[in-house]
Amino acid sequence: MYTLLIKQFLKTKTVFLAFGILIFLSVLSISTGKQFLNQKKATIAKTVTEQQKHIETQTSLHKDDLGLLLYYLKFSFINDLNPLAGIAIGQSDVNSQIQNVTILNLEGQKYNTDLVNPMRLHVGNLDVSFLIIFLFPLVIIALNFNLLSEEIEKGTWKMITIQGKSSFNFLVKKLAIRILFVFAVLGLLFIATKFVLNIPFNDSFLHLIITSYFYILFWFAVCFFVILLRKSSNTNAIILLTSWLVLVVFLPVLVNNYVTNTYPVDEAFAMTIKQRNEYHKKWDTDKKATMDKFYTHYPQFAKYGVKEEGFSWLWYYAMQQMGDDESKQEREAMYKKIEKRELLSKKIAQFFPPLQTQLAMNTIANTSLTHQVKFLNATTKFHEDLRLQFYPKIFESNDANTVNWKKYKPILFKSETEFSLTKNLFYMALIIFILIGSSVFKNRKYFY
Repeated sequence: MYTLLIKQFLKTKTVFLAFGILIFLSVLSISTGKQFLNQKKATIAKTVTEQQKHIETQTSLHKDDLGLLLYYLKFSFINDLNPLAGIAIGQSDVNSQIQNVTILNLEGQKYNTDLVNPMRLHVGNLDVSFLIIFLFPLVIIALNFNLLSEEIEKGTWKMITIQGKSSFNFLVKKLAIRILFVFAVLGLLFIATKFVLNIPFNDSFLHLIITSYFYILFWFAVCFFVILLRKSSNTNAIILLTSWLVLVVFLPVLVNNYVTNTYPVDEAFAMTIKQRNEYHKKWDTDKKATMDKFYTHYPQFAKYGVKEEGFSWLWYYAMQQMGDDESKQEREAMYKKIEKRELLSKKIAQFFPPLQTQLAMNTIANTSLTHQVKFLNATTKFHEDLRLQFYPKIFESNDANTVNWKKYKPILFKSETEFSLTKNLFYMALIIFILIGSSVFKNRKYFY
């Protein structure tokens, strides 16, 4: 029976068309991921080289004045590249991967990023996650919408029910063949992705694969549920395509609008304005008031006192520091709201597998907004460490030659992925079980 069903399945034009489309789009998606990773790797390699040249150039120009030198000198902090980002690019194509910061006020430097072609942003990226989440379901629908209705419309279903021991088993076998076909194509996609993108076979990659297979199984469960409604082929196609539009296109937009309106991030603009205003106001503020606030933040530097007359780097860097300190409350409020947005999105997405799968993939690949916030927070610590190293040397008017500049090389930020496979797949597995269980229960009379 299986051999005959497999032969019939492979003879259909839909199979060859679906296989051809998936292979073609798989090549494009893997190429997109490879191009993205190569671009990021090249940028990181160039940053390492350029920082050394930058330090050598600036130290030769301003070797007698350390305060002036550090006004210009930039230090690189790099968000380490996860190879899985080639599968799920997420927001990493627009968020800054490299922070080149001076020890001046930080908040104005954090959000500098590369120029990105706006047309490319509008179109988006055809990465592997897009192929799995958006296009694989369409192929599954095309292969399954007339699984039962075609037999009924051709008049062959009555013969099957008379001759076969179980018409339901016959239907399950036809479905199983299609599941194996799509699973095999997805497996080939991941094998090619692993070797082309040089992805290590670790827990993160395994979690991403398992999540993808559960998502594919969800769409087969949807098709199984619809075809057992025993409607016509046209009706099945309309129901399934409508389900795809709602689940994959409309709901994510609605959820995004709801989350955005629930937690509006007004602090982003307020933080930028306040940081700039507080810094610029210090030019007209009494120096002692500025220094008192600075020494409240850094009591270990109080021994340097206050120089009322003329310009001093001590006062200038204290003034820069105050720009960050005065906007700290807005910054923390903004990050908390971003975290709340992400948490709310994940709670809602638990009941909508396409959205949940996208968020899960971005989390595993470290391309989510939450990961970007972690990187920016780590940038703040990196910047603070630089300040604490250089402030005493500047305040004591040391020469640039007293610093070992060779040790200042770009630093990589590495963050472990906080992903629970069981927690993320529980509700998807429950939805799959409900869809299959209700279909089986409704059609139990056809078991024999």
